[in-house]
Amino acid sequence: MKTIAIIPARGGSKRLKDKNIKVLNGLPLLVHSIRYAQQFPDLIDGIYVSTNDRGIKQVALDYGAQVIDRPEALSGDHATTISALQHVLDNVPDTVQDVVLLQPTNPLRPDTLLPEALHLYFEGKYQSLFTVSRNHQKLGKIIDYQFVPYNYELGQRSQDLEPLYFENGLLYILQSDLIRQGKIMGEHSFPFVVDNPFSEVDIDTQADFDYAAYLMGKVNSEK
Repeated sequence: MKTIAIIPARGGSKRLKDKNIKVLNGLPLLVHSIRYAQQFPDLIDGIYVSTNDRGIKQVALDYGAQVIDRPEALSGDHATTISALQHVLDNVPDTVQDVVLLQPTNPLRPDTLLPEALHLYFEGKYQSLFTVSRNHQKLGKIIDYQFVPYNYELGQRSQDLEPLYFENGLLYILQSDLIRQGKIMGEHSFPFVVDNPFSEVDIDTQADFDYAAYLMGKVNSEK
């Protein structure tokens, strides 16, 4: 029974052209996730990139990943991540028990994240694990042109807010059976809290890309 990493990377991005192979700190964006998985050969038995794009496919192969050619029916703007994961499982020759999902748009991850997360996942016998970060903002809704606080009362201090968390997209671990059921999260799932600036990076626009480059340069200069 294997644990594999899957990196879904379709072509045709609209807001940031060719973002999955756009060069970030000397490497195509996609490659940062490939390189991350390659750090843990004792934990990851195979690294698969799911794509419909020839350019992405060649980059993935050049950097040592295996490629599953995704059909166009699963590659449109409304295609879901779970459909891509199911397609990979249907086309991987070996039996897979657990999947580590690495989104290429989250290229920065703490080195200790995957080992710690996998340890908790297996120890707790969870169906899935996903990373979250605490939100420290005062959120509200606009109703009839009026701002209505959602998670606080007017005048309340930020440090006294009720803790709320968001999926940061850094890492997902799932049982293959859960994927086959069409789910990313099961009833027995673990929210793994990450308190790290990396959790703020999710690349969809040029501004996101520029911030990732800045943060990566800062981290490298401190090493």
